[in-house]
Amino acid sequence: MTRSIFFTFIALLFFGQVSFAQSKELRIIMIGAHPDDCDLKSGGTAALFASLGHKVKFVSVTNGDAGHQSKGGGALAKIRREEAHESARRLGIEEYKVLDNHDGELVPSLEVRLQIIREIRKWKADVVIAPRPNDYHPDHRYTGVLVQDASFMVSVPNVAPDTEPLAKNAVFLYFQDHFQRPNPFRADIVIDIDKTFDTKINGLDAHVSQFYEWLPWISGYPNDVPEGKKERIEWLKQFRKDGINDEVRAGLEKWYGTAHAKKVSHAEAFQICEYGKQPTEEEIKKLFPMLGK
Repeated sequence: MTRSIFFTFIALLFFGQVSFAQSKELRIIMIGAHPDDCDLKSGGTAALFASLGHKVKFVSVTNGDAGHQSKGGGALAKIRREEAHESARRLGIEEYKVLDNHDGELVPSLEVRLQIIREIRKWKADVVIAPRPNDYHPDHRYTGVLVQDASFMVSVPNVAPDTEPLAKNAVFLYFQDHFQRPNPFRADIVIDIDKTFDTKINGLDAHVSQFYEWLPWISGYPNDVPEGKKERIEWLKQFRKDGINDEVRAGLEKWYGTAHAKKVSHAEAFQICEYGKQPTEEEIKKLFPMLGK
């Protein structure tokens, strides 16, 4: 190595342009029941991963063809797929895959389990995030069961042998929820998403059929939705701003320190699933390189 190249390398290393601590490209797959679930539960974290150069894929296990008061079937599924792709573009993530299973009819079948195994394998996932299997919506519950059922099988070569098994199992996590039975959610990993909260809201805004039409109708507040684009964004910010509870605040303090945690307005939390790889604290920091930043 010549002297000039050597000193250039040292300068780059010193000023942070070369890093050995996080040289690996991480591959994250987030799996929801419907084509807006991942965006709602982890859009800010996904945008953070993407901004750091890592690869994020969203998967919707159903096509969303029942989620509307006046549209349905193939026409609605097409709308929701297009909304999902637009959300992915706004979030900056790599891919948004919508599987062709009917909304409201999901069951934890072998066929769908194999679909999920293949998606996780093809993505070569380091981290898999999905709902817990206790929720008000059967599609959400069964998506949680399906991902749990896939969590060991992704490494078994004779299951779905048409796709290469994972060389090492992924870390499986759960999205945050508020359900208490049989067990409440545990905030093992908490991400400060203040920097990407607006990006997350912009991604949700792409799901026009859901956040401005279907959800207001089914929940009884259709007249509250503003007409203008800017007004809708501001309304969505207020309506979809989840308060940070004591446990999530404690998680922020653990991962970012007390001074930083006090300033955080928006966060997303995840629970480590008891299946799959069980990460150490140091491994968690490598898998979530935004922690503490």
